[in-house]
Amino acid sequence: MRHVHRMVARVGKSRFPVLILGETGTGKEVVARAIHDIEARGPFVVVDCSSIAGPLMESELFGYAKGAFTGAHNQKLGLLDAANGGTAFFDEIGELPVELQVKLLRALQEKEFRAVGGLSQRSSNFRVIAATNRNLALEVQEKRFRQDLYFRLNVMRVRIPPLRERKEDIPALVFHFVERYGNGHHFSTDVIDAFRQYDWPGNVRELEHAVQQMLAMNSGPQVGSGDLPSQLIHSGYERQLQGEILGGQPRTAVSPSPTPSPTPEMRASGILPLAEVERLAILHALEHTKGDRTLAAMMLGIGRTTLYRKLKEYGL
Repeated sequence: MRHVHRMVARVGKSRFPVLILGETGTGKEVVARAIHDIEARGPFVVVDCSSIAGPLMESELFGYAKGAFTGAHNQKLGLLDAANGGTAFFDEIGELPVELQVKLLRALQEKEFRAVGGLSQRSSNFRVIAATNRNLALEVQEKRFRQDLYFRLNVMRVRIPPLRERKEDIPALVFHFVERYGNGHHFSTDVIDAFRQYDWPGNVRELEHAVQQMLAMNSGPQVGSGDLPSQLIHSGYERQLQGEILGGQPRTAVSPSPTPSPTPEMRASGILPLAEVERLAILHALEHTKGDRTLAAMMLGIGRTTLYRKLKEYGL
């Protein structure tokens, strides 16, 4: 992240196009705004390429002339008009339809475009920053993204690593979110340890939502491991179970099971029948919840009826 900060400071002083790469939730828009704020010239206009339907995207980008289509009673300026003198941030540029990529390329090269249904050219001088969670080089090979537009955007590149690759940042991020959303709260070391163990597929956005959820459920000031969201509890439980199975020391059942017992060879190899793994999972969940079957079913990601059926099936 220090490298990201250095890149932001470097590219923010120029007007060259910037391509920001990173998974969903890593904070690509935050980085784009930081780049824009270094010079802070003009407006910062977000063009969300993933949320606007294809047929509407052209009119949203370039605007439309009066009478261009049914319902176009007045002229409407587009997002590129709004970005004049500032920055146009194309979020998830990889979602832009191919037919619009040609028109966008011309607008970036010539700083001119024509509104839908318009006859004259309009001009807008803006800096372009694009972001994507896709591999655009692969998209070019697969003919889903134009090579010339890719080269136009990929002048300066910033990659934001996913949170699982920079878990040392988690305590600082948690402190930041607690300062923003909390009211004198502080998180226990057990919570921070659990955060470090989780892989955060939703990245910083998921971490922020987890902190918000825990703060909302706890009046404070201490927030402990008992307040962890279910996905973190379930993830921690899965790691514990996997460690026991791979270590060849699975816990024994408390009552007879209709499934065949693992042989010594299977235990030595760390490989167990799926039924045995499932039975152990149910046992661990019930131990963790002190017999609360509803909570155990939620942790296991199954319905309560399914849990009851499994309990009967395994004789638990």
